[in-house]
Amino acid sequence: MKRLQVDWLFRNWGLKLIAFALALILWLILVPQDRIISERTMTVPLDLTNIPAGMEIVERPVSTVDITVRGPKRVLNEIGPSTITARLDLEGATVYQQEYPLSRAMITLPLGAEVIEIRPNKVRIQLEKTMEAVLQVRPTVRGQVADGFKLEAVESNPSQVTVTGPESRFKAKDTVTTSTIDISGLNRTTVFEADLILPKPDLRLVSPQAKVRVTVVIEEAKAGESPAPARKK
Repeated sequence: MKRLQVDWLFRNWGLKLIAFALALILWLILVPQDRIISERTMTVPLDLTNIPAGMEIVERPVSTVDITVRGPKRVLNEIGPSTITARLDLEGATVYQQEYPLSRAMITLPLGAEVIEIRPNKVRIQLEKTMEAVLQVRPTVRGQVADGFKLEAVESNPSQVTVTGPESRFKAKDTVTTSTIDISGLNRTTVFEADLILPKPDLRLVSPQAKVRVTVVIEEAKAGESPAPARKK
């Protein structure tokens, strides 16, 4: 009996294989993609929303998360990393909390699709209070003025600027410097426009103006008087 079953199974196997392939193609054509359920894993951006007023992020090691989505094949074909965002709501966050759980509810998907896994399941985010401080502007110059002249003064306008940022980034002796001004060979008072350089990358100017006017005061030197050295950064 077994012999007969084996013979039947392998008899005309080529025709049977073709018939199976045709049946599979027909099934794929006739069965709507809405009924074909599949899964897809993708990396999506992590968007932080509702950061409390007067606070800012100083540590954020994760900018994306991996999610696995399940749903009809047609629906999954229409979504991707550019159309999905994981949104973590920080309303009510404090400077004392540093770990925040990630849940499936953070991700909005088309009807019929669902998030079945999100990795990692929590992120570390450190918040600090925002601080403002008025810092002195210290122009940076290099070079020597022309023979017979001296550097009398270097003046910045404005002489102070207001800076904001995380409170831990401020130090007592912080100043704002300028891009280097070359005074080599100068023989008269000259006004330069220079960029402002903040002491820490996390700090920001309150005013949108990122330049200052620096006046380099040059005077004729008296007999036997040496030119004043330029201040360097």
